[in-house]
Amino acid sequence: MQRPDTNSPAPSCRVSAASGALLATLSGPWLITSPAPAPDASPAALLRALEATPRPARLAFESSGVTGWDSSLLSALRAVLAKAAATGVQADLSGLPEGVAALLDLAAKVPERKGAARHSVSEPFLERVGGLALSVRDGFEGLTEFLGDVTLACLNLARGRAVFQRSELLSLIKQSGLDALPIVSLISLLVGLILAFVGAIQLRQFGAQIYVSTIVGIAMVRVMGAIMTGIIMAGRTGAAFAAELGTMQVNEEIDALRTFGFSPTEFLVLPRMLALVLMMPLLCVYADLMGVLGGFIVGVVMLDINPMQYLTTTWQSVPLVNFWIGLTHSTVFGVLIALAGCYRGMRCGRSALAVGQATTSAVVTSIMSIIIATAVLTVLCEILGF
Repeated sequence: MQRPDTNSPAPSCRVSAASGALLATLSGPWLITSPAPAPDASPAALLRALEATPRPARLAFESSGVTGWDSSLLSALRAVLAKAAATGVQADLSGLPEGVAALLDLAAKVPERKGAARHSVSEPFLERVGGLALSVRDGFEGLTEFLGDVTLACLNLARGRAVFQRSELLSLIKQSGLDALPIVSLISLLVGLILAFVGAIQLRQFGAQIYVSTIVGIAMVRVMGAIMTGIIMAGRTGAAFAAELGTMQVNEEIDALRTFGFSPTEFLVLPRMLALVLMMPLLCVYADLMGVLGGFIVGVVMLDINPMQYLTTTWQSVPLVNFWIGLTHSTVFGVLIALAGCYRGMRCGRSALAVGQATTSAVVTSIMSIIIATAVLTVLCEILGF
């Protein structure tokens, strides 16, 4: 950050009135490094003159004494011109330095896109609470509308009337499935290793190392494989869905689809949800195998368990019902991740900042949904006796 040069002259803005018009005489260097002008020779004095009674009819500028300028002059003049427009005073920019008038005219013709800037405003507590309540209500209405559109799209799919690109569905299946195998492999293998290490520390005290296979097998197959896969896909695929749809919203591609008579929910959301719902159970099974492999490595290498004994114990100690519970978890997680990512993307604002916020919200919403769904499914399994 540049500091003002106290040795340089200060800029000046002298205001004079004649025949119902204001003349602002600018002089000196209007630079960021220049010291602040005197209070009676600053743009604030010109702002006060524009609010005076009677109101002047015209505002003109004289800038022959300006020795240099940069964005500081543009910022001061933009505030003055905004006040002149608010008070109905006509501004004549012909007396400004060469290039200043063109830049100001360009800034006025291109309005700031909504949501592009961050504003730090101190609001009263009750106003913040009311705004939060309204945002929650709007969010609930938007979510209800989105779920309704998704339901109609699924019904059209069941009747064979859904309109979307089959080639895009295949590409999304590859993106959600095959491309995710490396990270799923690594994380699931490490989770199996960790579970086996933690179990081995306790079981070795009782000479029951063989039950490490039981701990790893049940934990991975029943819930951990599905949860870890869901979290990975939330941060990888769910965020990608939100970013893709958010960028399309910024570029007005979704509006173009509506203009051509296509349903954005069918054309964009439905194939993404189908791809993730189809791939999540397969990835969950793969994660279960990698987790069991991680436990196998610890059991054979660290605990000196016979490989066939380890595999046999795993097969005998993991009931098949745990496998189906894990697949149920993964399918539910796939639906939730796809809905969260697509919902945040479809409801994204029209700026780069909004795309980042939508991506972050998609990941947070997906992970929260996974945790809540896990708790609900665990309670249901307990009630049903599984």
